[in-house]
Amino acid sequence: MTTQLTRPAVESSRASAPKPADRSLGRAIAWALLGITVFLLIFAAGHNMRPGGDLTARVRNPAVLGHPRPVRPLFGDSQWMTKMQIGTVVTMSIVVVLFVVHWRRRPKHPVLLMALACTAIVWMDPIMNWAPYAVYNPQLWHWPESWPLVSLSPTVEPLVVFGYVMFYLLPYFPAMALLRRWQQRSSVDSFVWRHPLITMALLIFVIGFLFDALLEIFSIRAGLYIYSQVIPFGSVFVGKAYQFPLIWESSLVTLVMIPAGVLLYRDDTGRTQAEKLAQRVRGRFFRERPAFTTFCVMFGILMFAYTLYGLGYAVIRWSGAATSVACPYPYPEAKVYDPQGFYARAGQPGPYFAGRWNGWESMHSGRPNTATATTGRCAPATG
Repeated sequence: MTTQLTRPAVESSRASAPKPADRSLGRAIAWALLGITVFLLIFAAGHNMRPGGDLTARVRNPAVLGHPRPVRPLFGDSQWMTKMQIGTVVTMSIVVVLFVVHWRRRPKHPVLLMALACTAIVWMDPIMNWAPYAVYNPQLWHWPESWPLVSLSPTVEPLVVFGYVMFYLLPYFPAMALLRRWQQRSSVDSFVWRHPLITMALLIFVIGFLFDALLEIFSIRAGLYIYSQVIPFGSVFVGKAYQFPLIWESSLVTLVMIPAGVLLYRDDTGRTQAEKLAQRVRGRFFRERPAFTTFCVMFGILMFAYTLYGLGYAVIRWSGAATSVACPYPYPEAKVYDPQGFYARAGQPGPYFAGRWNGWESMHSGRPNTATATTGRCAPATG
């Protein structure tokens, strides 16, 4: 007995099967990502082992040799940087493999396009480090500090930020699972059915807030970076080297997580919100490239959301409300990042540097000529 497929079934099976062009594109992306990863590793290793140290004169403290740490590392482990960087490389390699495998099985899937969009917004990271006073550990593999965009970061722009896809996209998966489970147990006239996008956003906010708080507090305690200045209100461990703007950071960061997840929600038409928005984009070029247009929509919305994150911190910076400095400054091989003179007032010894964008961008005229206080919270202990 033979089974005869109907014409729609045959067409459906053909449509679901990856086309040769899709396979070729998947292989091309795989080789491109692998090549980029290898290049970054070689480049970072060569850059950080160059003679004269791993910092330019603009950032380096010439009075300090090596990498002494005045703050005891988490659990007394001095190898956190090595472990975290190797962990990032291994994890990103796994992500690349999974991406290629799933691309070949489901070419141009919205989740994969969103993964690319989350990775692409990394170009904005130096700006988003400048806004909240995020000072990274100079021991991290990083881009040359002299590059114009990279130089906006207070000290260095590390390569570990290429793992953003795991950070911004991860809350979507548990939120989506919880929403579907909730919908299955609720009637069709319930809130979760009538307002699924709002429900999705609220779930991502809660999950993202907790996820960010746990991840960032651990990373700061491990020595990956610091928030050199924070608003005392809404922050935890205020004044310590590992102070963290809990309410501000863990809330603002969800501004990126929420659209990343909401855009992937499929309604009863079977299309994601990003695909539906892409259909509204005019122009023959975009109509003929629906997947590319969907990616552009995702990328544009994420950049806008990331800009709102930065603006939130910029307002804090402009207001001068971030008065609590992280003491002691944990990276003595680098000059103290003190754009507003708060470290000097607290007694933290210099030398100081103001970093880039410390003029009209910060709504003041450069670093004030502030003398280092002989007493203060950051002053070295005497006697």
